[in-house]
Amino acid sequence: MKNQVITADSSVSIKDAAKLMSDAGVGCVVVMEKNIAVGIVTERDFVRRIAAEGKSFSVPIKEVMSSPLIVINPDESAWELAELMKLRRIHKVPVVQENRLVGIVTTTDLTKLCSAGSDSEMRRIADQILLRLKPK
Repeated sequence: MKNQVITADSSVSIKDAAKLMSDAGVGCVVVMEKNIAVGIVTERDFVRRIAAEGKSFSVPIKEVMSSPLIVINPDESAWELAELMKLRRIHKVPVVQENRLVGIVTTTDLTKLCSAGSDSEMRRIADQILLRLKPK
């Protein structure tokens, strides 16, 4: 999970939310109301809910955010996260503990975790095991 999450108040305009995302180099902004995460606006939302529908960039992000927000607890496993993402067809999941936003996990994060043991690394480990098993 990444601890730094880009957030914006629900009253912020679509244009300002896009600027926040662009400046931070991220693909989403978590929407907040009274310090509680209530929604998310993603790059996909910009295509499907803004550009495709011809929304004005001055519209508040509250009108285009995905809500209710689908979240996960920091104690959940990567497997449970992957299942949630697959079932809900989402790519970014805020991490919430006791109603407090504490992080975010993306499909990119899961991919990095799954590829931590690359084929070449696994092959090297297997070769070392086989060398130790050879009779001397």
